[in-house]
Amino acid sequence: MTGWGSILVRIGFRVDNGFRPVRGPTEMKVPRQRSVYVLGVLLAALSFAIGSDTAQGDWLKKAKELLKGKTSSGQLTTAEIGAGLKDALRVGTENVVGKLGRSDGFNADPSIHIPLPKSLENVQSKLRKVGLSSLLDDLELRLNRAAESATPKAKKLFWQAINDMTLDDVKGIYKGPDDAATQYFQGKMSAPLAAEMQPIVDGSLAEVGAVQAFDNVMEKYHALPFVPEIDADLTTFVIEKGMDGIFYYLAREEAEIRKDPVKQTTDLLRRVFGKQS
Repeated sequence: MTGWGSILVRIGFRVDNGFRPVRGPTEMKVPRQRSVYVLGVLLAALSFAIGSDTAQGDWLKKAKELLKGKTSSGQLTTAEIGAGLKDALRVGTENVVGKLGRSDGFNADPSIHIPLPKSLENVQSKLRKVGLSSLLDDLELRLNRAAESATPKAKKLFWQAINDMTLDDVKGIYKGPDDAATQYFQGKMSAPLAAEMQPIVDGSLAEVGAVQAFDNVMEKYHALPFVPEIDADLTTFVIEKGMDGIFYYLAREEAEIRKDPVKQTTDLLRRVFGKQS
């Protein structure tokens, strides 16, 4: 026997009086994966029996789609959307880190410049009266330098948080506002990221001389009569302000990636966010 009939026989069908399943002495349960494969081959075999080139192509296309688990509608799957959102955050984070993790990335940007903590405003006022305000100016510069130094080192922490996003998280983000993913990221990941960033910022503060600058400021301040005690947690302050700056620009990057084809630098980004425009 030749042609499509022999194919059917080989996959388990009789073709003497119409095709029907071959039954052996014992019924066998065929695994679902093999069943899908068999059905795909069956559709391919039927396409040859039809004889029309157009019909044959249609059947073959459907068979291939069936075997690959795809539909002919071309709709993006939840997994693809999730991957696209994560890709957008990775691209955005990469761009933001490159922008902020360099000299004057924070210090020269009025949108995210890190000021002195409010707890030091009284210190600044007192020292200004005795001509020592430059010590506070130096400390402020070094706080920004610490954030600039810590930003590149924290990139892998942000990427890990992106990888940990679930498909359930994705469902509420894809159709959300232009910064929906950033809002989710900020709300869910700020606390654990802050804990992970603490040793990084501690090291950066020491590295850029902010700790020594603060000690110099407080030494001069305590030398003044009748001044109150000051409690300033520089590490926590720089972490909070540094993350605010990163999220600020990450939201802008996300919005641009969603809308601007030029920013959609990978095929997956173009497929996912091109569907929204």
